[in-house]
Amino acid sequence: MLPALAEQRWHLPEALPQQEGWEAELNLQGQPLPDSLVALLWRRGFRQAKAIAELLDPPAAPAAKRHFPDLAVAIQRLQLACSSGERLAICGDYDADGMTSTALLVGVLQRLGAQPVAAIPSRMEEGYGLNAAMVERLAGEGIRLLVTVDNGVSALEALERAQALGVEVILTDHHTLPDPLPPHLALLHPECTPAKSPYRGLAGVGLAYVLAASLCQSLKRKDGLQVASHLYCIGTIADMAPLVGVNRRWLMDGLPQLAQSPLAGLQALQQVAGLEEKQLDAQAVGFQIAPRINAVGRLGDPQLVVELLTTEDPNQAMALARECEALNRQRRDLCSAIEAEAMALLEADGPARTPFLLLAQNHWHHGVIGIVAARLSERFGRPAALLAGEGNGRLRASVRAPRGFAVDKALQACAPLLERFGGHPAAGGFTVKAESVAALHEQLNGLAGLWLQESGAGLPIEPEALLDFEAIDRDFYRQLQRLEPFGIGHPQPLFWSAGCRLVSQRLLRGGHLQLELAQGERTIRAMGWGWQGQADLPALLDVAFRLRLDNWQGQERFQLELAGVKASSGWEGTPELVLRRGAHTYWCSRQGQGWVVRNASGQEISPESAGDQPHPYVNSLLQEAAMALGLVA
Repeated sequence: MLPALAEQRWHLPEALPQQEGWEAELNLQGQPLPDSLVALLWRRGFRQAKAIAELLDPPAAPAAKRHFPDLAVAIQRLQLACSSGERLAICGDYDADGMTSTALLVGVLQRLGAQPVAAIPSRMEEGYGLNAAMVERLAGEGIRLLVTVDNGVSALEALERAQALGVEVILTDHHTLPDPLPPHLALLHPECTPAKSPYRGLAGVGLAYVLAASLCQSLKRKDGLQVASHLYCIGTIADMAPLVGVNRRWLMDGLPQLAQSPLAGLQALQQVAGLEEKQLDAQAVGFQIAPRINAVGRLGDPQLVVELLTTEDPNQAMALARECEALNRQRRDLCSAIEAEAMALLEADGPARTPFLLLAQNHWHHGVIGIVAARLSERFGRPAALLAGEGNGRLRASVRAPRGFAVDKALQACAPLLERFGGHPAAGGFTVKAESVAALHEQLNGLAGLWLQESGAGLPIEPEALLDFEAIDRDFYRQLQRLEPFGIGHPQPLFWSAGCRLVSQRLLRGGHLQLELAQGERTIRAMGWGWQGQADLPALLDVAFRLRLDNWQGQERFQLELAGVKASSGWEGTPELVLRRGAHTYWCSRQGQGWVVRNASGQEISPESAGDQPHPYVNSLLQEAAMALGLVA
């Protein structure tokens, strides 16, 4: 979504150090990276050749048993289940991480001789995670071993009931650990690993993969682990786990194999998503495969996904994939309808926006209000909560927020007004009595108002490296691909380019903006998806963008996907660029082939007038000005 000009708040990165030869030091094994990518990595903290080498080719995962204290106990118990053909339950969750985790363990344990059954609660009827009623039902069916995936550590009542019934439980979860821990036989959790363990970033499906791989190794049975690796990739990307440590290594190993996966269900999903002829990279999984899986957990029965990802029958897989596709279309329609209603409610309150956007309608669907809350938060640059009726005078909410506003801390501060709540800094949820909503909104507005005062209104645009159009070619894109996969902790790079001439602009159906931009002799197409302004941009622009290589009518072409646009500052014939350093304000502008900086007293300084050894403050100020003007990376 591309915000209107007035709603953008640009923050350019700090200038790079002026150290001779540091760029060359980061070039690797005769395969130098372009300057813009070296600058990008430096700003992300990769400041030695070794660190960059490990990013490009991460080390193999260390032995898991040295990082998970309870792993040996869990493996020993599962070995017994496999050797005796024991019936056990895999207790998952209804999001993509939980469903892929469940399918992963069900598929592997079936191959190893056990009789696993999937047990996932209903989003609408039972809510999140393991509950006491599930435990009693499974125990009544003769099951004496439960393995939780992507949940369990907060299910105190259910685990106490399991203990009372003589049911053993292996917990695999990555959510916040309580103190004290609930009763369990074994626990696999990232926080139980050493402080700098490469396993710290695992999502639920990653923990399921550790358990499955370790069990296969102990039984000397590696059949089925390729399929497990593919499910790991899908769940990890869908859950937006940080792409560091073993996550990065395993994704780099597994993603190239996804398109040819023996999983009948994954092949069927690719077909309904129109991806048969394409390589499945992290973007394709995140935007095409994962939503079709998540739609089932939001609107349907999660067992459908488990069956889809464990069946070996191509015909059944296609039938189930079509059900996923139908639910995904229903999810899109519901989201569009709820978003339209939400926007109408906001517009009815006038142009002013409350610091915390809180909207409620009894008929909204619990399964999709989180998606709409995320869209509103992205659109307006402030936290948003959507509430839907739960019955008995209560409402259930999903909350999303921009980076910097801690949802979990805000809900904790409002705990006396809430029936229940949970979450993490970027997202959360709560249940509240209808009569408490007004007081809750007032308190949340106070918290969000203080945050906005400190951070500033508007949507932040934070490009990381300067990239001129003339540098964009197939070789540069190949070098950019060396940094993949991109995701949480290592996002798709956001570049910026200054002084771009606007050749043409037009609004497309659906509210998208299409531009033709020129710089020097090069012209490139740019798209602003979900543009919030009009087609009346100035003639000279600075643009922030992500680079895409599209295949259109059999021809490859580069396209800029815009995250920000603004009137180009500091170029001849345009307004000066303003820099602020603490309480001081400076104005900088182009001057011929160089640049000049002016203070509030009218004094000017340029690189030429500063001399060969300027004061460090002056030197850094000149570098910031040069970067802001698009003269250096």
